[in-house]
Formats: sequence, C-alpha cells, structure tokens
Amino acid sequence: MPTCRRGPKFLLVSGVSAMAALDSLSLFTGLGLSEQKARETLKNTALSAQLREAATQAQQTLGSTIDKATGTLLYGLASRLRDTRRLSFLVSYIASKKIHTEPQLSAALEYVRSHPLDPIDTVDFEQECGVGVIVTPEQIEEAVEAAINRHQPQLLVERYHFNMGLLMGEARAVLKWADGKMIKNEVDMQVLHLLGPKLEADLEKKPKVAKARLEETDRRTAKDVMENGETADQTLSLMEQLRGEALKFHKPGENYKTPGYVVTPHTMNLLKQHLEITGGQVRTRFPPEPNGILHIGHAKAINFNFGYAKANNGICFLRFDDTNPEKEEAKFFSAICDMVAWLGYTPYKVTYASDYFDQLYAWAVELIRRGLAYVCHQRVEELKGHNTLPSPWRDRPTEESLLLFEAMRKGKFSEGEATLRMKLVMEDGKMDPVAYRVKCIYPTYDYTHCLCDSIEHITHSLCTKEFQARRSSYFWLCNALDIYCPVQWEYGRLNLHYAVVSKRKILQLVATGAVRDWDDPRLFTLTALRRRGFPPEAINSFCARVGVTVAQTTMEPHLLEACVRDVLNDTAPRAMAVLESLRVIITNFPAAKSLDIQVPNFPADETKGFHQVPFAPIVFIERTDFKEEPEPGFKRLAWGQPVGLRHTGYVIELQRVVKGPSGSVESLEVTCRRADAGEKPKAFIHWVSQPLMCEVRLYERLFQHKNPEDPTEVPGGFLSDLNLASLHVVEAALVDCSVALARPFDKFQFERLGYFSVDPDSHQGKRRGLTLAQGGVKCCNHSSPWPRTTGLKLSSCLSLLSSLRLHVHTTMPG
Repeated sequence: MPTCRRGPKFLLVSGVSAMAALDSLSLFTGLGLSEQKARETLKNTALSAQLREAATQAQQTLGSTIDKATGTLLYGLASRLRDTRRLSFLVSYIASKKIHTEPQLSAALEYVRSHPLDPIDTVDFEQECGVGVIVTPEQIEEAVEAAINRHQPQLLVERYHFNMGLLMGEARAVLKWADGKMIKNEVDMQVLHLLGPKLEADLEKKPKVAKARLEETDRRTAKDVMENGETADQTLSLMEQLRGEALKFHKPGENYKTPGYVVTPHTMNLLKQHLEITGGQVRTRFPPEPNGILHIGHAKAINFNFGYAKANNGICFLRFDDTNPEKEEAKFFSAICDMVAWLGYTPYKVTYASDYFDQLYAWAVELIRRGLAYVCHQRVEELKGHNTLPSPWRDRPTEESLLLFEAMRKGKFSEGEATLRMKLVMEDGKMDPVAYRVKCIYPTYDYTHCLCDSIEHITHSLCTKEFQARRSSYFWLCNALDIYCPVQWEYGRLNLHYAVVSKRKILQLVATGAVRDWDDPRLFTLTALRRRGFPPEAINSFCARVGVTVAQTTMEPHLLEACVRDVLNDTAPRAMAVLESLRVIITNFPAAKSLDIQVPNFPADETKGFHQVPFAPIVFIERTDFKEEPEPGFKRLAWGQPVGLRHTGYVIELQRVVKGPSGSVESLEVTCRRADAGEKPKAFIHWVSQPLMCEVRLYERLFQHKNPEDPTEVPGGFLSDLNLASLHVVEAALVDCSVALARPFDKFQFERLGYFSVDPDSHQGKRRGLTLAQGGVKCCNHSSPWPRTTGLKLSSCLSLLSSLRLHVHTTMPG
C-alpha cells in the first residue's frame, strides 16, 4: 500500500492562510496603514478582501508602490463602499489621480449610492465629484483670509481659545474640493501671523459654559435609565427623537440608499411611481394581530409607528393582521382600536390584511408561474428548525403546483397536508418559508406582511428586532413580483421585569384564576394599565424616556411609575381617605353643628380650586395613627402627644380610650383646640367625617422574581412564582364626600396614602333611598356620623410613600 506523504501545516487566520495573511499585511502597510491597523483590518474578512482587491487593481496602474495619500483613499473606499460592483470604477479614478481628496471620495460614494443602475453617466459623475477642478494655493489663501477678516474682532479677544474649526469650515464652504490639510495649514499660518506666538494665558484650558440645570425629575429619570443600560437622550421629547434626521432613516423614495436594500432593474421606475402616488409623504403602519390584548411593549410600537409619521408630517395606517381567523375575536379588534385612541393617536385609515386576500392569492399564483413557489406536502414537524431536509417537491412542475394550489383554495386538503412555499433561503438559514397553509387556506405573516406594505405604499416598515431574520424574504418577495419594495427597519423590544406579556401565558393566568381577565390591574396589558389608573400621557412619556433603541430593553417597573407619578401629581386632585378606620369623638367640638372645611384640590397650586368637606364631632382616623404605647420616634396621636387634623386648623388631644370586650380599641375621646392657641404638634394626620364607604383594592407585584419566565431563576415555571398577596381588598374603606360623583377612571391622590383610580366595575350605591349619581347632592347634607355605603370601588395606582405599612406598593404587577 503506498504511503501518503504529509504536507506542511498552515495556520488559518480569519479564513486566510498564514502565508496569505502575511502577504496582505505587507500589502496593507504598504498603503500607509500602521501594523496595528493592518492587523485589525485582517480580522474583518469582508473589508480585507475588498481592500486587497482595490490595492491590487490600483497597482496595475501605479505599480507596486502606492503613496500614503492614495492608500488612505483606497482604505476609505473599501471600508465605505456598499455596492461592490462599483469598486473597479472608483479605483480607476483614484489610481489615475482624478479623485485625490477626501471630499471628492465622499461625493463619489454618495453618487454611486444614489445611482444604483447601469450605466453611470461619467460626465455627470465627474461634474458632481469635482474631477478636473484645480484649487490653487492662492485661492485657499484668499478664502482663509476672508474668513479671518469676518471674525477678527472675536479672534483678537479670544485669541487661541477661538474655535478655529469655524474658519476652516467657512473656507471649505467656498472651496468645496480643496484639500482639508492645506486649508488647516493655511489657517494655522495666518492666525499665527495675526496673533503671534501663544502666550501663557492661551495655554490654559477654556472654562466650560455651565449647562442649564436639569429638573429634578429629569435628572432622577436620566439616572434611572442609565442604570438600566439605556443611552437615550432624556432631554429630547418623543417627537424630537423621531424626526427623520435624528433617526438617520432614508427619505421617501430613496429606499435604495438603505444598507442591504436590493436593487433590481425595475427599482428606480417603481420608486418613481411610488413618489407620484404618495407625494413624498412618510407612511408607516401599526399591524397588530387581533388575537390578544396589547401590552406595554406594543405601546412603544404604537408610539414609534404613529409618532414617526406624526413627527415627519406623514400618515400611519392601523392594519389588522387578520390572517388566521381561528384565533381572532371581535373583542380584540375593538380593544386594539380603543388603546390606540387612548394613547392619543388617530389612524389615517383602519385596514385589514384580509382586504387584500384576492390580490395576495393572485400574486401567489404568479410566483408559481415564475417558478419561485411550489406546493409542498412535508408535515409541520418536518419543517421545524433551521436544518430541515430539502423538500422532495421543490422541483415539481409549475402546472402541477398551480392545480394543487387551486385545490388548497377549494379546501380539498386536510389541515397540514399541503403548504405553498417560496424558493429562498432566509438570513437565519431557514429554507423556503411557507406562504400559505390550510385548513381554511390562509396566508402566513412572511408572505402577507411585505405585500400589504407594498399595496399601502409604506415608506418605513418598522418592526421589532426578532423580524430582522425575515428582512431577506421581505425584499425577495417584493422584487420577485416586480412591485414596489418598502424598507424594513428593526428596533429593540420593550420588556419589563416582574411581568409576562405572552398571550398564551396570560390566558393561563386567567384560566387558573390568578387574575380576573386581560384587564386585571396586576398585568401589563394596556387595558390593565388603564384600569389601574395609569394615564396615557405617562405611558407615552415612558416610551420617550426609554428612547428609540435598537437593542432589546428590559426596564424596571419603577421607571414607568416615575412617569405616572409625574403626571398624576399635576392632574389627580387631593382627597382624604381612611383604610383602617378608628372612630374619634371630639367632646368639646367648637360648634353646634358640623363645620364646612375648604380643602385645596392641589395644595401646591391653590388657583386650581378647592372642595368642601364636613368637619363634625365624630371623625375617623387611620388606626395606625394612634398608639397607646408608642415606640420611640412615633409622632402621631398618643397619651400626652396631641396631633393636628389636616386643613381644619385644630389640634386634638387624647382624653379616653374606649375598648370592647376583647380588649381591642373601639373608639377614642379627645378634646380639641385651635392650632395657633398652643404649641405646634409634631404631626398632622388625615381624617374623614360623615364619610362615604367604598371598596379599595391595593395591588402589589404579581410575581416574586424579576424574570418569572426564566427557568434558572424560577425552575417551577411562572405559575409557581405568583405573589399570593398581590391583591388586598379593603371592603369598608372611608373616603371624604368629594369623590361622591366620581366616574370610572377618575383619579385622586388620597393624602398620605397614594394615588387611586375609580374602577369601571363600580356601581351606584343606595342608602335611605338616595342614589349617589343624583346631581346636586351635597355631602354636608348627610348629617349622620355613620358612613354612607356606596358602590364605589377604587384601585390603587401608586403608593405615595414607601415607608407606609399599607401594602400599597403599586409597582405595576409583573
């Protein structure tokens, strides 16, 4: 048996042999790159291949030696050129010295990006890139001198602290194709001639101008967001963040300038027709599936899609992706419309993917006729994953696929027996994605999404990052049918800790009785947040503070609550409520009947009005505001320790404790005096008199761990992580009568307790034949000291003070 001779071993470096790597290293350093820069370039396979090709082509004109200036331009070309078809064309201009400055190279790159189709008009190209334009040293000297003369008074005052870049910029504006280094050298020389050598004062650092101090809320929020890994500029509003220039998005009709956008011979003509239809208007769409309720992540999507259109004077469609009728319900359609309106947005038009089913079907037939789609009989389990076996039906005859697809439409196949698949490989390696399925024939998201975008002439198809792998099929499908192709842009999803937002998992929570329904205030669905009392302005503000980020973001709930608190502090009127009541009898009440007390709706701004509450001989205070045997530091009512009653101007002092048979305190007897008639008390407490009785629901987080879906954190699954104390119902809470006529979703700040919202399942309560809904009923007409029963139910929004022992951590339930 012949023996095999072993050859030499070669080490592979980034896919290139060691010998080839050394050759490339020598080639790159010969272009003027430092050895470190050359080695970094070698690590980037695509860049090193393109630079190697550019240098090799340039050597055919210049010989083996390339000067550093030319090498710098070649490196800039290789690192910035997207369309590799133009490499030889641009290298020829650099090697022949027709393009010899950085401004010319930038103009050339912009030109080929803006003119993706062959042939290139060389006359127009050379005119746009300054080819043949000669800038003399005399012209540079004159331009710099003119700029210095315009700023000479300020230059003489600030001397070398003056911004010299301003002078260079003005000279460059006059001489577009001048070499930047020549302009800088001329500026340095003329400034030295004007000012002379630098003095000691010129060497000192210029003092920084103090920036305007941020508001406390902005600084706190900025700090919180930075701690959560965010980099969004907190001083910018959502609209400012969504301006077209801020996001670097393409302008309508300039889709081809987007990296990765596929240009075909039909592209430019289709874009021209698109602009004729839209008039250059920005068009976006929000495309929810009507098989569940929107959640906090959708709030970011709504703000992004509707907000980007609004910020750029465009329009936004609300398009229901109703491609799977088995999972859709009417209540989801209406709830989605309600939530979009609740957040303050109005769609340009409400559309449905099913509106276009006839056109989508016709296009599917056309794909089959073009040999780009086929009917397949592989089962669902065979199609799962990325390394699936190629379909044995991939090359079946066109006419056969057409007949089978028609049979799919007529319902002749059982569920899963046939699919229509497209002939392409997606970015994630998945082969031949499905366009249509049966039981009842319906198109898939991969097929429907881009085609509906094309029909509605969407300019910016904004979607979350997980759809990036579908971008290739998005472009492929539009181009395969020779129709207008929008641009898909991806952004990061917004998630919250202590939350689950999956539709399937929320259904499990409802089915097990852990929550009441999709709008249970412990959830993070938008209907739940509204029921909890979170204002839409706060949710929009939260989305703005998170920013338009590419990376997936998981935020702490307290950041959302900070936005809620900012809004409610200015919009929720104050009232008084007692959750655990203790009856107090004022034995020396200063009047024969109850007094009317004026309470400011907003103590910090009394111009917003007052409301009236009765002050009678019997009042109710929080049981926790009294201690027979107080611990050190207790400042409220106790023996020998009087306390003030808020807004009354009176101080009460304990005289007698009345206990029941079990020894528990049933009531207190106190005396009162004017607050200004003696020593100021250590504390003032809230109270109610002649109150209303209502039900109050206090909420905590639904889950105990930050990531209830993470098996490493919660091995037993999210249902095992439920906080059994997430809801505490106070059935006989007492509130002052200023809330008597409150309607569902009205919000109040109960003094010293927190923010509360009227629950929509409240009903009219009756006592002694008087309904609370009757207009003109005044609280002071209710003379009984006992609380009136009402059907009012209030949900806690947020706790006001974390030190209160009331289980009112109304951080949104996870």
